[in-house]
Amino acid sequence: MNTINIGIIGGAGYTGGELLRILLNHPNAHIAFVHSKSQAGKPLYSTHTDLLGDTELKFSGEDTRELVNQAGLSVIFLCSGHGESAKFLAENPIPDTLKVVDLSTDFRDESNGFVYGLPELQRERIQTATKIANPGCFATSIQLALLPLAQAGLLTEVVQVSAITGSTGAGQALSPTTHFTWRNNNVSIYKAFTHQHLKEIRQSLTQLQPGFDQSIHFVPYRGDFTRGIMANVYTPYAGSLEEARQLYATYYAGHPFTHLSDAPVDVKQVVNTNKCLLHLEKHDGQLLITSIIDNLTKGASGHAVQNMNLLFGLPEDAGLRLKSVAF
Repeated sequence: MNTINIGIIGGAGYTGGELLRILLNHPNAHIAFVHSKSQAGKPLYSTHTDLLGDTELKFSGEDTRELVNQAGLSVIFLCSGHGESAKFLAENPIPDTLKVVDLSTDFRDESNGFVYGLPELQRERIQTATKIANPGCFATSIQLALLPLAQAGLLTEVVQVSAITGSTGAGQALSPTTHFTWRNNNVSIYKAFTHQHLKEIRQSLTQLQPGFDQSIHFVPYRGDFTRGIMANVYTPYAGSLEEARQLYATYYAGHPFTHLSDAPVDVKQVVNTNKCLLHLEKHDGQLLITSIIDNLTKGASGHAVQNMNLLFGLPEDAGLRLKSVAF
């Protein structure tokens, strides 16, 4: 099997840790280095304590220019905060032979030669790319709920979205809204109608349906759980429920991680997996699409590995047949 030599920049956070858990068990992956300014020299398991016994790797604090130019390196994952990837690439010239998967929001507009990494939208472009901008977590869930309608030109009126995410969606750094005493037994709204993922959602929908100019009303919620996203998306739809189900089944045929469920879905079905589960209902002329993903896996690191697999011609699901935690 072909070995992919991998570097990780910003490996001490939630997405870095999730990426490590997946790649340590990936049949083609070899982790060449994991860089962290704050944890340099420490074992990975000192930060990601569940990795004790799985690896003796230590966080690297070496000069990043030397790391990204080392012989044989295949791909780097950028797992630092938003705005940091653009700084990193400006300060560290990347060899033409090195592929990049960025998990930040910096290049999701496909600037600087990046391709937007949503395989269910543009798998073929990803396969021939060198730089991938990994989608946002809310954006992934909401787009997968709407892509079949957009491809069919059926987004003709306002789209309403109500979605809730777990606390890991806020990152590892503590803030007033991530402390346990505030988050536990609590739910709150944030960035209503202004969330940053709206831009990439519209970018993808208009790619499939160029004339789509309706509003997307998005109300995000912070949940009092750790992992997962549930997005409830609804918009007027003239067809029957059976026609909608056929539309979605046809669109996602051949995509290994997005599945249609006849029964209502819940977040525990997807936690720790790279799946997106969709459930459709029709009420009073509205098509309701419920979309669930794990925000750290399909919403971030698992999705990034899915993109890596496509970049290197591997089966799309390599290393990603992960077990959910149902109870």
